[in-house]
Amino acid sequence: MTNMDMSQYLGAFLDEAGDNLKHLDDLILAVEKDQTDMDNIAEIFRSAHTLKGMSSTMGFDRMASLTHAMEDMLDSVRRGTYSLKAKDIDLLFRSLDTLQAMVDSIRNGNGDGSVETDDLVAAMRNAPKEVQAAGMQPQDAPSPGEDKEFSGQELQWISEASGLGLNVYEVRVSLSPDCLLKAARAYMVVSRLDEMGDIIKTVPPVEALENEEFDHEFLVYAATSRSLEQVRDAVARVSEVVGADVREVSRDRAVLPADREAVEPPKEKAPAAGAGKEVKEKTPPPGGSTPPASAQPQRKSEAAKKANQTVRVDIGRLDKLMNLVGELVIGRARIERLVQEAHLREFDEPLSQLGRISGDIQELVTKLRMVPVSFIFERFPRLVRDLSKTLGKEIELVMEGQETELDRTVIDEIGDPMVHIIRNSIDHGVETPAERKRASKPEKGLIKISAYQEGSGVIIEVTDDGKGIDASKVRAKALANGTITEEESAAMSDEEVVNLIFLPGFSMAEKVTDVSGRGVGMDAVKTKVESLGGQFDVSTEVGTGTRVFVRLPLTLAIVLALLIKVGDETYALPLENVEETILVKKENVKTVHGTPATLLRGDVLTLCNLAEMLGTSRNGEEAGDEYPVVVVKTGKTRIGFIVDELIGQQDIVIKSLGRFLSKIRGIAGATILGDGNVALILDVAGLYGR
Repeated sequence: MTNMDMSQYLGAFLDEAGDNLKHLDDLILAVEKDQTDMDNIAEIFRSAHTLKGMSSTMGFDRMASLTHAMEDMLDSVRRGTYSLKAKDIDLLFRSLDTLQAMVDSIRNGNGDGSVETDDLVAAMRNAPKEVQAAGMQPQDAPSPGEDKEFSGQELQWISEASGLGLNVYEVRVSLSPDCLLKAARAYMVVSRLDEMGDIIKTVPPVEALENEEFDHEFLVYAATSRSLEQVRDAVARVSEVVGADVREVSRDRAVLPADREAVEPPKEKAPAAGAGKEVKEKTPPPGGSTPPASAQPQRKSEAAKKANQTVRVDIGRLDKLMNLVGELVIGRARIERLVQEAHLREFDEPLSQLGRISGDIQELVTKLRMVPVSFIFERFPRLVRDLSKTLGKEIELVMEGQETELDRTVIDEIGDPMVHIIRNSIDHGVETPAERKRASKPEKGLIKISAYQEGSGVIIEVTDDGKGIDASKVRAKALANGTITEEESAAMSDEEVVNLIFLPGFSMAEKVTDVSGRGVGMDAVKTKVESLGGQFDVSTEVGTGTRVFVRLPLTLAIVLALLIKVGDETYALPLENVEETILVKKENVKTVHGTPATLLRGDVLTLCNLAEMLGTSRNGEEAGDEYPVVVVKTGKTRIGFIVDELIGQQDIVIKSLGRFLSKIRGIAGATILGDGNVALILDVAGLYGR
């Protein structure tokens, strides 16, 4: 195929490569804990093998070379001629990082050639050679043309395929002596035959075909409903195939090895028709026997049917669909308002039906954009592993609720803040094994990450069993930095002092390292969470540990809001931030330390005049003897906003204010109301922090 032909598969290649790298990361972490787990080692080998085939097919030779080196080292482990060491695990992780850099480079249109791999390839290829030089020799690989006999299991497949009326063919393929891409041609032949039916085996095995460990001839055994002539024509059409000798194989003509009476699983696997993917391996599942060949065509049909039930959709299309749904919500609100003003009762029923339909569409589109938080959680085991090794700490990571779902936009934005939180927990929270031993704690620290849905939001908690945040040390650091004065320090509670870590540029690190100490951390995390309409909180206990609490909205596109009126303007408050609405008698408003407040069920509630905060005037401030108050919560603080009027709840579509107005504190965006007017959406955290 030409490069132009392959370019249409680039998106699928990048998606598949990303999935394989994530899978490899999990597998290598598991192997690091148990280097004798041959199942995981075999799975790593298969994933590297898949990546190699995909990258080679797409023409990314440097990536193919690196994955080939990984595959060869793991093959030595799989065959028992080499044992992984700690340095080999590090090599595998470095290879993953390099492959990820290649994928990112390819995604940016720069190919894989700009990423250096020579040292990694040499190191992985030399590792098994060192053992061989010491006297161990690898088992001899079967030479091309051997192993033409069928195993008992393969004979069973042939027999049952014949019983289903399928033809089993031996296809002897001859390539041109001048063929330079033998592996690619073999891949195309096997792929075409796989499209026509089921591959039973290849001689030599698939690994040998892909490594070009054959002369110019190989065999493929396949079961298909197609005729002999159709099979021959399909193979002959592959470029540089000069011979396609096809003969039918029956159960009686197949040769059963004399020394193998029992049914054995085959050792080969064949590549699928897709770019670099592997078809089902005809090996028995753990704890059970291999499904009979009679189930093979049905299973393939069912797998194809299942595959056809899902499609990959570009996130940009979902964004556009969400925008259209937003316009539908706005249009529905305007129609409802016009009908209400015109008192057209006959429109009530169709409008109600329209409301249900648009609501269902809105809910469906929102669900389409939802992805599990495992999308970001899956990077944390590797992060904890690398940081714990760098800092000389032993840490156990526990993750819960990875299936909890969030909007893709929120997921994309919260990844980096979560990394900051975990780095902080490891660097500043969890002690070294020696320190923990002196404190009568287990030498291995614990970091627990939990996610769960609560109401209309999602909670993510990061808890460690480290030394906690010492308010006295924060106070001393703040005084030394000039962050606070002696007078301010004396008036601050320990909880208020701990909150100083959220100030820009504030760091508790004694020195600047690659992990921390630059003063860019918790303040950035808090700002990002609040910019997403979320809430951020920290609770700590010296000697026991720290808990970081992050509450996030399910989606950032369409939210339920409370509409309020201040002066002549209408504003929207996301219902996520609203606890309740109350009426406060003017006579019950007192002044506490110069700030208006009232009692709400026995607790002091600070009141803020929203008109003053927004720099506008109130309507009818003297009229009536009660204030409408909206009780909101930001972090651990509850505030009562005094407003002119409570209008009611409404679905609103959040619109950006654009680049020039996006930095205004206290304003999260704007929305279009049912009467066509624009209302500003208030950001509670930013507004109170002004």
